[in-house]
Amino acid sequence: MINETELEKLSWPDAPRLKTRSVPGPLERQALERSARRESLARGGGEFPMVFDEGFGVTVKDPDGNLYIDLSAGVGVNSVGRCHPAVVRAIHTQSQRLMHASDITNSKRIELAATIAGIMPEGLRDNCVTYFTQSGSDAVEAAVKFAKRATGRQQILAFHGAYHGIWNASNALTTGNQYRAGYGPFMGGVIHAPYPYAYRFPFDTSSRSAEQIAGEYVDYLLNTRYTGADDVAAVIVEPVQGEGGYVAPGPEFLRLLRKACDHSGALLIADEVQAGAGRTGKMWSIEHSGVKPDLLTFGKGMGGDLPMAGVTMRADLAEHIPPGSQPGTFAANALSAAVCLTNIELLTDPKLALIERAHELGLEIVERLRAAACPLIGEVRGRGLMIGIELVEDRASKTPLRPERVGHVVMQTLSRGIIMVPCGRNGNVLRLMPSLTIPRRYLFAALDVMLAVLAEA
Repeated sequence: MINETELEKLSWPDAPRLKTRSVPGPLERQALERSARRESLARGGGEFPMVFDEGFGVTVKDPDGNLYIDLSAGVGVNSVGRCHPAVVRAIHTQSQRLMHASDITNSKRIELAATIAGIMPEGLRDNCVTYFTQSGSDAVEAAVKFAKRATGRQQILAFHGAYHGIWNASNALTTGNQYRAGYGPFMGGVIHAPYPYAYRFPFDTSSRSAEQIAGEYVDYLLNTRYTGADDVAAVIVEPVQGEGGYVAPGPEFLRLLRKACDHSGALLIADEVQAGAGRTGKMWSIEHSGVKPDLLTFGKGMGGDLPMAGVTMRADLAEHIPPGSQPGTFAANALSAAVCLTNIELLTDPKLALIERAHELGLEIVERLRAAACPLIGEVRGRGLMIGIELVEDRASKTPLRPERVGHVVMQTLSRGIIMVPCGRNGNVLRLMPSLTIPRRYLFAALDVMLAVLAEA
């Protein structure tokens, strides 16, 4: 396993370090004002008061030179950190050979498809075909179309709290109101079922687990007459929910979904855009359950500093997709493919053992946070370096911490040099999703700052 001294060389030293008396500083405020005049705030983090100017590893600088530790990894994107030397070398080398090739294949793209086939979970591994896209939303759109084409069915089953993207089909599957309000109508034929969010599950779990209830409900929908779900092409699920609150159900849930899909003839799509690429302590989060998906969407951490996403499907399903029916001009251009190959090489390098390290660090973080005895922390959950900290007004009632108080916590951590991004159905979950290359010293220094802010709050 890579030693801490080597990891610290992959980020700037002495973080966090603030030069201005307040955050944002004067230059950053000017940049934010320019952005607000010409750039749509519909983007993610549209009102987050920060401008990224430079990045290296798990550290980021703003225009004023303030140095931060980033616990968000660009919302799960930078699995090996920003501007990793190996990635920079790959960009330099490939940029002198070939970058864009339209949607005609290229040498790096061919190599990448073969590499991805070899790292897929069991059931897909070396028996699959990959369709490349530019974003996770695009990958989900493609997965839905492919599932319908392969099965001849029309409906898709997703889950409460899901986030699958922000286009037509993907937004229909997503349940967050902030992504949907005023934008409809979306794709029809979508059914939503309860996700086993045990901390806030709407049904009695005194005799059966949330996983069992949620899994059996899906089986009821798919395999009972007169439920209106007799035309389901696929069930799409995040093995660990992301925007829904970093909810990691027990393996029984996914096993019940697999059984229900097998009985009904529906396909099982694992959406690994946020939870994949080693984040949960395995290459793919569905591997914690041993369940074999029929299709798998990926993105974010696979591309890191350059856009890369796609959907991998069983080879027999790919036979149903007509050639040339789904063009994507910029998908998997040679430069992005070269970077993705480099990221995979780093993540799977046994000498670095970054994925195994993520598992071990996750256990340590959860234990430490649960022992903190902070009255604002209602629950700590997750796997690997995908950990959710649910904030509440008080533990007895589980009342979600009010948005203004969550905003205060986020701003106070930012003003002390730590970048955190909230999520959750009530916006009250702090998510820990740093790069897998984060040095222990930086990780636990950042946690100390966060706990101090929570204690003060």
